[in-house]
Amino acid sequence: MDQSTPFNDRLVLAPTHDHMADKYDDLDTEFEPQLFSSLERHLPQHLRDASRDTKHERMQQILHRYSTKEECHRRIFQDPYMLNPKIFFQPTFLEAFRAKEGKNLVTSIRSIMSEPVPGVYTFNMLNLNFCQKLIHEVKHFEAWARNTDSSILRPNTGNGYGVSLDDIGMKATLDKLMEDYISLISRVLFPDVGGGSLDSRHGYVLQYGRDKVIKEDLHVDDSEVTLHVCLGNQFAGGELVFGGQRCKDHVNGGTHIEKEFDYLLPVGGQAIIHRGCRLYGAKPIKFGHRYNFLMWFKSSVFRELQSHDKGFKDFCDECQSQKIARLNEWVAAKKKGLGL
Repeated sequence: MDQSTPFNDRLVLAPTHDHMADKYDDLDTEFEPQLFSSLERHLPQHLRDASRDTKHERMQQILHRYSTKEECHRRIFQDPYMLNPKIFFQPTFLEAFRAKEGKNLVTSIRSIMSEPVPGVYTFNMLNLNFCQKLIHEVKHFEAWARNTDSSILRPNTGNGYGVSLDDIGMKATLDKLMEDYISLISRVLFPDVGGGSLDSRHGYVLQYGRDKVIKEDLHVDDSEVTLHVCLGNQFAGGELVFGGQRCKDHVNGGTHIEKEFDYLLPVGGQAIIHRGCRLYGAKPIKFGHRYNFLMWFKSSVFRELQSHDKGFKDFCDECQSQKIARLNEWVAAKKKGLGL
């Protein structure tokens, strides 16, 4: 083993998304500062807790070991790495945010929303030209990884066809997207699950196709709010399937039966946003490929409050089913006691 890379200093596969990484913009380094902030989330615990200088030195060693300066990923476009609203968004989306606060903002945000499934909202969001640039940037990054025999740290362990956007340098872009836009939308639509206090996020692009089978059975996300944006491309199939909602205690089952599912067909540039506790999955792609931009948003405040709340959750269908069942049992017992 190379003594410069002790076993206990190796990177971890799954990034620690809740970790608040340091900023490295003020350091004189040959690598991009955002790369260090992204890589820091893959450091083992004892290094994440070390000083910034120690982390920077260790990450520089890792980067030098696995790539030369000439081999580093080079961008095709600059647009994905700086959030220019006029380039990123469709005009109707931008118009909705001209009202900065109060009732006008709430009304404006709701005006661009459709609700084809209760609690699931769709709206036109990303400019189609920008969608194509993001697809090309992701494909370019994957090609670079293949050509340099570099490993890609996938967004989750169950999916081999995704790219974490933090890892290609889009951290600042995604932070601004959450702070300036999605937090406002979530505050209006999902106040019951911490939508008004989002403070961390995870963003990635997934590729679906007949030759790229991703298991998408009904599941919930480890998020308070989930955003999907179809980036387009030629494909058929891939409809999103929605069920009910589950709190963390009922994620893996319950007696409440899903009577029916609702289907939404992804449309290029269109966003779908819903609570992370919503059961959903994706039907198989019939032909072609679909690229999907996903973001998970979390609220540490909401999670702390939920850890102390042991009662029935209003947003969970299973909780409500059990609540009704207990109420019926109580009523039946009272009637029996009264001889009715």
